[in-house]
Amino acid sequence: MLYKLLLMLQPYFSPLNVFRYITFRTALAILTAMIVSLIIGPCIIRWLKRISVTQQIRDDGPQTHLRKSGTPTMGGIIILISMLVTLFCWGDLTNRYMWIMIISLVGYGAIGLFDDYLKVMRKNPKGLRAWFKFGAQIGIALVIGLVLYFNPADPYRSELIVPFFKKWFFDLGWFYIPFSVLVIVGSSNAVNLTDGIDGLAIGLVGIAALANMLLVYISGNAKFSQYLSVYFLPGTGELTVFCGAMLGAALGFLWFNAYPADVFMGDVGSLSLGGALGTLAVITKHEIALAVVGGIFVIETFSVMAQVASFRLTGKRIFRMAPIHHHFELLGWPESKVIVRFWIIGIMLALLSLATLKLR
Repeated sequence: MLYKLLLMLQPYFSPLNVFRYITFRTALAILTAMIVSLIIGPCIIRWLKRISVTQQIRDDGPQTHLRKSGTPTMGGIIILISMLVTLFCWGDLTNRYMWIMIISLVGYGAIGLFDDYLKVMRKNPKGLRAWFKFGAQIGIALVIGLVLYFNPADPYRSELIVPFFKKWFFDLGWFYIPFSVLVIVGSSNAVNLTDGIDGLAIGLVGIAALANMLLVYISGNAKFSQYLSVYFLPGTGELTVFCGAMLGAALGFLWFNAYPADVFMGDVGSLSLGGALGTLAVITKHEIALAVVGGIFVIETFSVMAQVASFRLTGKRIFRMAPIHHHFELLGWPESKVIVRFWIIGIMLALLSLATLKLR
């Protein structure tokens, strides 16, 4: 907690008072996470190459992907390190919500790391057994859901807030616990499914982090939340710094993951980032807003579900290949065009969620 040390020196040097402000620390978090990513990225990529942690490309996918065989994976380690270093520098670690976010990030990252290890190092293409992988994801989400449900400091702990409509909410009661599990686990796997082409998932995560940064700051600020008719959630404003760290780490990792990628994030990156976005939505009551801001993640997930259901029921496929980004590749779209167009849609959805704030 570097900023706490700086605040202790504030009586002797008044300009250090700026470290009290969430906005200032969020800006520092963005820069710190990005710089740390850019510094450690080349070292970790070289290390992954040296120990032969490389991606094996499926031969039943787009043929243009075959040239990516041998690209290092598990680059999500870069994201986790840069975010944790940043949060321990500029985050308020006395804030309970910050620790819940860190536990979610590290917990889902550990699941992804173990899965990647089995796939890459042990040459087990299936990785973790499905029951263990989903069981661990559900277990972490269940603990988070229980902690939040029995949180006496949250006056809306069991409520589902509906965006776009002023003061619409539903009290889910104890059902809020399984609902929160569904949101967190679903978000984690949605990002994982989207991570199929260079820079797509991490770019969308950056967009979601930026949109959530604004939403979290508003809901955690008494004046702004009142003006925009958003529920005021005491203590959650500090998570603006977490969103800043995620945005900075996403930008830093995108430097190496942009087409053509020097490294892939692997499950260690996608599961941790998705789990963190889901946890953030549950804490700040933006579960429905997450589905809008992360609309591409939702579309990718439903494309897989629809493809599987259609093939099992009728023996026919709806898409040439799922997730849907591969469908457009097989239609002849260059990979870079798919990425940029999906980013554009992601930005539009993020702006939609923000533009409706004053309408509530």
